Amino acid sequence: MVSKASEDGRSGPSRRSVLAGASAFAGFAVVAPKRAAASGSDRVEALLAQMTLEEKAGQLSCFADMIRPPIADMNPLVNLRNAQTLLAEIHAGRIGVLMNGVGTAGALEAQKAAVEGSRLKIPLLFAADIVHGFRTVFPIPLAESGSFDPRLAERTAHGAASEASASGLHWTFAPMVDVARDQRWGRVAEGAGEDVYLGEVMAAARVRGFQGKDLKAEDSMLATPKHFAAYGAVTAGLDYNSVEISEATLREVHLPPFQAAFAAGALTTMSAFNDINGVPATANKRLLTDILRGEWGFKGVVISDYTADQELVAHGYAHDDRDAARLAILAGVDISMQSGLYLRYLPELTAAGAVPMAVVDASVRRVLALKEAIGLFDNPYRSINAKVEAMRTATPTLRQLSREAGGRSIVLLRNEGAILPLPTAGKRLALIGPFAEDRDNVLGAWGGFFADRSLNVDLASGVRSALADPGALIVERGCEVETTLAGGFERAVAAAQAADIVLLAIGESQDMTGEAKSRTDIRIPAVQQRLAEAIAATGKPVVVLLRHGRAIALEGVVRDARAILATWFLGSEMGNAVADVLFGTVNPSARLPVSFPQESGQEPFFYNGRTTGRPAPLDPNSQEYKSRWRSIRNEALYPFGFGLGYASFALSDLKLSDARLGWNDTLRITAKLTNTGQTHGEHVVQLYIHDRVASRTRPVRELKGFQRVSLAPGASHDVRFELRRENLMFIGGDDRWLAEPGMFDVWVANSSIDGLVGQFELLAG
Repeated sequence: MVSKASEDGRSGPSRRSVLAGASAFAGFAVVAPKRAAASGSDRVEALLAQMTLEEKAGQLSCFADMIRPPIADMNPLVNLRNAQTLLAEIHAGRIGVLMNGVGTAGALEAQKAAVEGSRLKIPLLFAADIVHGFRTVFPIPLAESGSFDPRLAERTAHGAASEASASGLHWTFAPMVDVARDQRWGRVAEGAGEDVYLGEVMAAARVRGFQGKDLKAEDSMLATPKHFAAYGAVTAGLDYNSVEISEATLREVHLPPFQAAFAAGALTTMSAFNDINGVPATANKRLLTDILRGEWGFKGVVISDYTADQELVAHGYAHDDRDAARLAILAGVDISMQSGLYLRYLPELTAAGAVPMAVVDASVRRVLALKEAIGLFDNPYRSINAKVEAMRTATPTLRQLSREAGGRSIVLLRNEGAILPLPTAGKRLALIGPFAEDRDNVLGAWGGFFADRSLNVDLASGVRSALADPGALIVERGCEVETTLAGGFERAVAAAQAADIVLLAIGESQDMTGEAKSRTDIRIPAVQQRLAEAIAATGKPVVVLLRHGRAIALEGVVRDARAILATWFLGSEMGNAVADVLFGTVNPSARLPVSFPQESGQEPFFYNGRTTGRPAPLDPNSQEYKSRWRSIRNEALYPFGFGLGYASFALSDLKLSDARLGWNDTLRITAKLTNTGQTHGEHVVQLYIHDRVASRTRPVRELKGFQRVSLAPGASHDVRFELRRENLMFIGGDDRWLAEPGMFDVWVANSSIDGLVGQFELLAG
């Protein structure tokens, strides 16, 4: 654990507290696995006693909100109901949740149908995919995770919740907490990257941000850590693909961020599309009941992903839709999203005895308790106020937060000759590339779902606003994202020749990342690479402004540019945020949450792979029969945790409080950080360990803590970390958490491949 982070609430929970069943929310306190499920409140039990089978199935059904229709470009909208049909079914008590509709007027109409028109007057839950912003969009979660600042993530999640709840929403299907180690997978953009600890910390922060301190508050939204579980391990990085995974990897890598999210108070989760070792997650009783509810004592609500229950048929796991509904409810899925299978089949399945009434009642009880927890029974029209909607939408405060988050998410990868920051006067700049004036590709995956695109700031606008003379900027597109543009190269080369410095805005479009956007080749599109070569041939210094939703395999003149900024998709204020870093208003301090490979063929690639019997030799010329590729060493181009700034920092004076760590004791690690540059800056100091000898091979390094430190030029600060036995635990041969006595290496580092190293021994208990 990080001592400073734990003091200010920015670190994730300790594994000890998670394994002990740390309490989440009072209404959903984690209980011991063998304790019988508690009854609901008197109100919930009274409602349950009156409900028909159809009304119960309705509470367990979520449909697209066609009263205020959702955007229909993200998933196939099956089982559609027009607005009048939908209202009739709400009147009949056959719907419990509506999703992806926004606006207070439609919400008011739908809620009136439920609480004034239905027999039992049970209010609706309004849900939506509010992933990293609503009308005002913040950086994609992957980018923001690079800030290594959970407090920032908490603030942007709260900003998104405040804005979205003002538009009549109670529940967001976020955060995504899947650990993603294959950059070919498009949904890498939605999570915190490749590391477990960073994933835990960011998951907890985002849950706190969305939900706030009071679930009944008008600006609180229920958070949904997803996708349960191991979706980030899909084979070959192919979306919706199968997952083959060991029990140890499942429990060490993919489950801890969910535990952190639940410990932070999350009351819902979403089942994954993928199967795990042949059993689809949506029908996986071992995952959804034995582990989630039995081992962890989770008492909240599980919702399927979009039609994931119906897809059990395509998996070849269910005979038909009726069988799929049976398998999903018995596995532990409380709410069926969009397929309509529960509404169609649960009444007859229950009447026939194929699904016990007790199972249905348990799910309905959880859904009603969720509605009660956020105050819907007492205030069914909460978060439905047109005046509040106008007041809390696209405010200057939210836009400023988007700009701040953008600047803090940019990673400076290269800065040869200290070409950055640029002066705001005295240089003629050429901004070249398909993203130079582009306003359609600044938001990233899920960002454009509800966004007010009129807020989007393109690069050219941001750069011009920072220049003393806006006329000192020449702009040329050069090419499209994946195709040529008539005369584009010629005009771009002419612009470069007329400039002192070239800003090259290249990378991926918004449509190349996110769900269903897996890529076999994660290089920059070929036409953009050719444009870069043409620009480099002019001999003018080039600053690459890389746009991307994953780590990119850089090559050639792009890889060798004078400066490279990883700018991701930063949201509404992207152009201003990039300009802030380019001209030094913001000193870049973000670090990579994913490793940049040298080539696409290295994927899946991550810094904390396990040791092998034939590790690559230190001598790069020695390669026979060792763990390396024929053409390259299996190393990152830019490793996890790496990032530069306009200040320089040095670590020194590593000290351990003892060479031995007692079984129940605490080891204190300190090091001195000094700003050796001429500029005030922030540095992310990272703590890693390695278990030298264990009953199962261990990662070469594991992140166990980090701190952000802000220092003036010449100033120093003693960075302090703590380690205890539970921080050294892993999944042993019996698939249970354990710690083993022995020797450990510990690093206080700037990234996952460097640092000051010490050793200590964990003593037996």
